[in-house]
Amino acid sequence: MTDYRLAFKPAIGLYGQHDPSAVLFEDGAPLFGVEEERYTRDKHATDTFPERAIRACLDHRDLTLPDLDRILLPYEPRLRGEIASHYVTDAIRAPGIGRKLSALEETLVTQVRSRFAPTRQIENRLESIGTPVPPIETIPHHRCHAASAFHPSGFDEGVVLTIDAKGEYDSTVVWRADEDGLTRADTYEHPNSLGLFFATVTEYLGYRMFNGEGKTMGLAPYGTDNPEIEAVLRELIDAGVDYDVTELTKRWGTGHGVETLEGAFGRPQNETPGEFDQWEKDLAHTAQKLLEETIVDIAETAVEQLGTSNVAIAGGVALNCKLNKRVRESSVVDDVFVQPVAHDAGLALGAGWSRRRPAAVDRQTDVYLGPAYETDEIRTILETNKLEYAEPGDLERYVAERLADGDLIGWFQGRMEMGPRALGARSIIADPRTAASRDRVNRFVKHREEWRPFAPSMLESAAEEYLIDGGPAPFMIDAYDVRPEKTDDLEAVLHPADDSTRPQTVREEQHPRYHRLIAEFADITGVPVVLNTSFNDHAEPIVRTPTQAIKDFYGMGLDVLVLEDFVIEKATTETDRDSEPSFEESDEPTPVPE
Repeated sequence: MTDYRLAFKPAIGLYGQHDPSAVLFEDGAPLFGVEEERYTRDKHATDTFPERAIRACLDHRDLTLPDLDRILLPYEPRLRGEIASHYVTDAIRAPGIGRKLSALEETLVTQVRSRFAPTRQIENRLESIGTPVPPIETIPHHRCHAASAFHPSGFDEGVVLTIDAKGEYDSTVVWRADEDGLTRADTYEHPNSLGLFFATVTEYLGYRMFNGEGKTMGLAPYGTDNPEIEAVLRELIDAGVDYDVTELTKRWGTGHGVETLEGAFGRPQNETPGEFDQWEKDLAHTAQKLLEETIVDIAETAVEQLGTSNVAIAGGVALNCKLNKRVRESSVVDDVFVQPVAHDAGLALGAGWSRRRPAAVDRQTDVYLGPAYETDEIRTILETNKLEYAEPGDLERYVAERLADGDLIGWFQGRMEMGPRALGARSIIADPRTAASRDRVNRFVKHREEWRPFAPSMLESAAEEYLIDGGPAPFMIDAYDVRPEKTDDLEAVLHPADDSTRPQTVREEQHPRYHRLIAEFADITGVPVVLNTSFNDHAEPIVRTPTQAIKDFYGMGLDVLVLEDFVIEKATTETDRDSEPSFEESDEPTPVPE
């Protein structure tokens, strides 16, 4: 009899605020997974219960809630009691009697809820989807992160690092992992949080925590070593394996930390996010440097103490590809696996895997877990809305020729990716060879800061030729230096400040059509690489449906849209542009059941 389990991460109450998701497991293997933001169209789906994602998981196998054997939640509310004393102390120290009482009340209510009714809120929400609600099992947050990193890594044993803002009471955990499972080796408790440290610097630079940290990482190479900035930061925090960042993070959120940085540096928070002077670039550089120094020291110490040189990493901080590069390059580390859905949306994956022995979990080779759409349904949308389209006999060759001519392409193929990176299913692609290509995508397509770099998709067979120490890197979660003799081929996908890149390598069995497209582009240009960025406009989630792709196509500076077998091109005259269609969400086709 088939065993169905649903793992999901809410973003309500005790369960965090961001990145809710759901994954359906069939006999222990993930069958369908998606983030709630892809349905709400609200980036990170903050403070949201993932009802749409749950329903999509059930619909994928035509299930109802009672058909499930178990529901898995990647959070153990009872463990919140481990940091109750910190919250009470912080509430007492909060300035102003009103803030003291409010903070104390919130702390006490949270502790009562977590101790006496940890899943009742979830049961109430699920009852609107179906009854009876299956048994609910809660699993600690960082254990789920750890399982998401080690179980699909292919390692027999290893060190696991889980690093984020906060689990129930922990912020960084070191694990010993082997074929029998996971054992905690060391725990850095909240508020001693590297995630909050980097979020605080991000807010000080003018971006938002849990959203702008990748921009801070991208800004860092534009800076240089600044002894004055580094001295101030090292006075505030301790780096390395015995790190302590609580001077900036001792109150939840970033307000206290930003005020502390303002006082320490004598400079106010940046009021113009996206615009930076050299001092602010140097600050980003220094924060990235201290983060890397700390986590590399933790990893190297764990490798020495635990006697294994494989390292697996998960948690929101693991989305920092520059950090992952530093860990991979350590002389004491043999191999690294980073969970591609490293942030909280990946907790649902970890929850499902955590109830299996690691040896029973297949190595993760892709993240194409979302919905797909039938070509006949897409054809119906196009014809209903009177959109002209073509159906080239050799689609990949046709698109490769358009790329080589400099056109910008919206590429919608197969099952949607889970996680923050588009990997050839919901992608915008372009010629990687010129800075002009990069600048056009930034300015007219993504509508974002022009200093921000893009990433490449390349044939896996070309990785060693183009990348220093290059090898398989299917998830665009790790950074590499490009061989100097190849930088002219990849100008649009290099970080302008240091000639590094964050590649996706593509094998034929991983995504056959995308592989063929890149191979055809190589045949035309001699370069087996395309620029690849996510198919979404600025501050918008990745598109999920053909209708959303068409809407973005007409709202962006794209030249061509490819929807499975079909090609749409922009109108060429003012009369034609006046007749470009508008769409309603009711035009969406039905996802393909698999």
